[in-house]
Amino acid sequence: MKSHNKVILITGCAGFIGSALAIKFLSNNYKVIGLDNINDYYDIKLKYSRLKNIDEIKSKSGDWKFFKSSIDNIKELDKIFERYKPDIVINLAAQAGVRYSIENPTSYMRSNLEGFFNILEMCKVYDVEHLVYASSSSVYGEKKDFPFNEENILNKPLSFYAATKISNEMMAYSYSNIYKLPITGLRYFTVYGPWGRPDMAPMIFSKNIISKKPIPIFNFGKMSRDFTFINDIVDGTFLCALKSPLSNLKDSNNNFVPNKIFNIGYGRPVDLNYFIELLEDAFSIKAIKEYQPIKPGDVEKTFADTTNLEKWVGYKPKVSIDNGVYLFAKWYKKYLKDLP
Repeated sequence: MKSHNKVILITGCAGFIGSALAIKFLSNNYKVIGLDNINDYYDIKLKYSRLKNIDEIKSKSGDWKFFKSSIDNIKELDKIFERYKPDIVINLAAQAGVRYSIENPTSYMRSNLEGFFNILEMCKVYDVEHLVYASSSSVYGEKKDFPFNEENILNKPLSFYAATKISNEMMAYSYSNIYKLPITGLRYFTVYGPWGRPDMAPMIFSKNIISKKPIPIFNFGKMSRDFTFINDIVDGTFLCALKSPLSNLKDSNNNFVPNKIFNIGYGRPVDLNYFIELLEDAFSIKAIKEYQPIKPGDVEKTFADTTNLEKWVGYKPKVSIDNGVYLFAKWYKKYLKDLP
């Protein structure tokens, strides 16, 4: 198959979503430039394993280049943009984690604010066709009007992580407005699946269930999340990246602003207790449950309205929670077996 002419830059390419997205673009014969600082927020072995997965498919598909660098290093960023002149930039690099942002806000300031500013600047300077960036469902805070809609006013973040993501959306809007830079923000809702992050519930629960340790269940189990399987997230992001938001876009003052924001989720909240039951069935082990109060920064429920994304690119999530948990557990058992 002939390679596409477009060059795709993916930051955070050793991360959960970034690595899967790199594989998606390479499998469709795009040239992909990957950037990741491989920080030690969680086990870097998992990040290198994801990169190895990418390496294994690169010979069968488009070109692949990886750079170990951070988006808060603007000199290195400039060299990469100057050399490869990416057509589409997908910024997934960020300090992740709601709870960690309460303990260590400085790293969020550097990566999520200064780093994102650097990405905006580079996209402006090098006249990038389309910038897609990761926002988060956490921007909705403790809103109770379900499902969450992109038109909701966001001014009460419950964590500093959420505050940085709201800031990213504001920064993106201003750059899009001033420089007519096409930008799309995606509010990801609780992504899970193979190669997931170890600090998130599916991995924590699985590890503890298998080792027969108690699993912490916050808010005494009264929690639900719009769990979204990684393949659906990747397909939606891929479709958005290839569609430039350059048509029919006016703000409330009728000005042309090529800026879009979409929810990307499954579109149905799943009770946390049911999610645990699915894991118990998949591992054939009963969980030891330890009910605890809700943690600062956490919300009781998330629920995405994905109507706008469906209208924009035909996004329709395909993987049910039952099938998704089965696929995740199957991978997790193999992953544990493969560990040295």
